[in-house]
Amino acid sequence: MIYPKIPLAQSIIEICNAKGVHDIIISPGSRNAPLTIGFTNNPNFRCYSIADERCAAFFALGIAQQTQKPVAVVCTSGSALLNYYPALAEAFYSQIPFVVISADRPFDKIDIGDGQTIRQENVFLNHSLYNANLLEEASEENDVFINEAINVAVAHKGPVHINVPFEEPLYQTTNKLTVDVNLTSLFKIHRQVRVEDIIAFSTLWNHSQKILVLVGECAPNSVEQKWIDKLAEFPSVVVLTETTSNLHHPSFINNIDTLITPFGPKEFTELQPRILITFGGMIVSKRVKAFLRKYKPRHHWHIDELRAYNTFGILTKHFVVSPNQFFTQFMPHLKEVKSHYKSTFETIHQDRKVKHNEYLAKVKFSDLKAFEGILSALPKNTQLQISNSAAIRYAQLFDIDNSIQVFCNRGTSGIDGSTSTAIGAAVGSGKPTVLITGDVGFLYDSNALWNNYIPKNFKIILMNNGGGGIFRILPGHQENETFNTYFETSHCLTAEHLAKMYQLDYSTASNEETLTKGLKQLFENNDKPAILEIFTPTRENNKLLLNYFKALV
Repeated sequence: MIYPKIPLAQSIIEICNAKGVHDIIISPGSRNAPLTIGFTNNPNFRCYSIADERCAAFFALGIAQQTQKPVAVVCTSGSALLNYYPALAEAFYSQIPFVVISADRPFDKIDIGDGQTIRQENVFLNHSLYNANLLEEASEENDVFINEAINVAVAHKGPVHINVPFEEPLYQTTNKLTVDVNLTSLFKIHRQVRVEDIIAFSTLWNHSQKILVLVGECAPNSVEQKWIDKLAEFPSVVVLTETTSNLHHPSFINNIDTLITPFGPKEFTELQPRILITFGGMIVSKRVKAFLRKYKPRHHWHIDELRAYNTFGILTKHFVVSPNQFFTQFMPHLKEVKSHYKSTFETIHQDRKVKHNEYLAKVKFSDLKAFEGILSALPKNTQLQISNSAAIRYAQLFDIDNSIQVFCNRGTSGIDGSTSTAIGAAVGSGKPTVLITGDVGFLYDSNALWNNYIPKNFKIILMNNGGGGIFRILPGHQENETFNTYFETSHCLTAEHLAKMYQLDYSTASNEETLTKGLKQLFENNDKPAILEIFTPTRENNKLLLNYFKALV
């Protein structure tokens, strides 16, 4: 076995190996050479080389999203490190284990005018859970820092930063391991709801006729089916699920915006919950957030082992347990309460479905019509990655087959990195993966395709409406040069030449007939990754969407 000669590099590699950090995404550089040599010469690590650090970080995020295990990114010194920040912030808010290992110059080289030197220590302070600023020599103290960083990433599900100073020479190797690292075990607390809380809060539940459960982003199969089925039995409980919840039951309502957009003050008042229970990650629907912020429940309970955000301004209880633990302890104490709450929602939901289908049957080709065709054509058991902005919001208007697992970077809701994340997720899961993305997000992350690891069965469905179409949907926009240039970012670009450069199959669609044909061809051919680019009318999409919501009344 070949090892880097620098003992500190050996320590990092040995501790990562012992703690199960085996996926390593390396961006080329010189200062990180000791780490690159060590990781790539150890068969226990799966190493990937991705030149663009921003893409590398989102690629790592995608792997970690799927495996729920920490993935490490490794870079050289200087500005390279700063490119990790968008993905690190996403990991922070999406609770994904993520380890940044940055090579640095020795401390005495900082701020003296040397090249590729910046102040790297604590550079991610606002969004990292732990910052290990190592000393130059291998030591027990450094081992403690490295151990703690990885332990925190795992236990608290988030990003950590290990900054490693190396002095030249950087490329020397040895056949002998010269360090004996100290390892600290991960100490995990098994949390339970207190008995007095079970009594108090189950009493509230058992005296409430209007309980709304709102489920955000969840990993597939993270909630046991028996609790899902049990939750569906209560006539006083309505469960609203987001597309990214990966939570399914025939009585759950997953088209939240379709359901509530036509409501007026009377309906909102009548359907205002007494208790709101939330679990899962960030909520996409702006309409449900507006509803619950204006028509506040008396109680808001959030269930999460780590964090609770006061999204609706009325958080009254954070249950610091998993949803499974919560339901395990609470269900035996919950009683059925006579109520028309659930049946009222179901009646409205069925009416919305009828009007949804009537409108889609007559609407002309557009973003809305294209999403209907795309989501109904997805092969079963596909992993679906969706980019932010308009794409995820359109997807929320439609039913998606229960066998399809849905993901989106909703931690920060940024458009950067969606393609890189999707490719990393495809690698991490090994499943056939489809990314639905908008044109601006795709172009923004086009370096994601500069990647030697794209699986042959990876598909990109690119919605090209000539700019940031979501800005036309938002209230207050005006049709003028300022709007077109600085908000919508109008363009006439396509993905054709990018596909050719990166050797991806490429096809287009611009109406229902070519979309149907294009989707069939896209899903049947798995010889190489492919892009299907769908062109929709820039100035019609927003009108057709707004008319859709009007037609639901």
